[in-house]
Amino acid sequence: MAEQQEAKGSIQVIERMMSLLDVLANAPEPATLKMLAQATGLHPSTAHRILAVMTQSRLVERHEASTYALGIRLLELGNIVKSRINIREVALPFMQNLHETIDESINLGIRDQDEIIYIERTSSGRSLVRVVYLVGDRAPLHLTSLGKLFLAAESVADVCAYAKRTGLPGKTPHSLTRLDALEKELDKIRRHDVAYDNEEAEIGLRCLAAPIRDDHGCVVAGLSISAPTDRHEPGWAVQIKAAAEAISNALGYRPAHMR
Repeated sequence: MAEQQEAKGSIQVIERMMSLLDVLANAPEPATLKMLAQATGLHPSTAHRILAVMTQSRLVERHEASTYALGIRLLELGNIVKSRINIREVALPFMQNLHETIDESINLGIRDQDEIIYIERTSSGRSLVRVVYLVGDRAPLHLTSLGKLFLAAESVADVCAYAKRTGLPGKTPHSLTRLDALEKELDKIRRHDVAYDNEEAEIGLRCLAAPIRDDHGCVVAGLSISAPTDRHEPGWAVQIKAAAEAISNALGYRPAHMR
């Protein structure tokens, strides 16, 4: 009974929070606490407590004269959702075309803090190797070709911070668990714009990946080919880069020499 009451209370708080957000979204200018309380039917003290929590989370901004407006965090979250949905929709036809050409698994991944998330995958019907990561799965950045793309886009200081936070755990004897080895690998990626996973996540499986960039030139996703080691072909690097570049162009990216 206590758990049910607690769950009911939590749902009620969320409903009240959403009602406040709806009012703020429809308000042409920052709203006062009195206006928000009246529009939502909440007691001013209740509205004030919820707004305080939302302000701390940057969902709401408190302005001078005790007025409130939607916070920058909502814009950040909205951009993340937009980029993820659009990237998958834009990338899928290119992924399917590449899959039909080489008959191997094609993966699409995005970054979430210190991990890569697989958001789409085309499976190879002839693969005899266990699939390591499925759609929705996560993996440390340094263990995958997709994740290395994001690390390569960071500064040396940021990579060092990542290594310190995570400890660079390994999964196979080939995993890069030392910072100097990882930095050497990332330097190679920066020069060639393609990343490799040489049996670092699973023995017998190799991957190679190329970055997908948005209209600002930022790496927002990665495209990879995964296949058993004995079927891996060096020529795939050209194909994966071409597919990733095509997706980037569809997202509005233009290399410096084309601007």
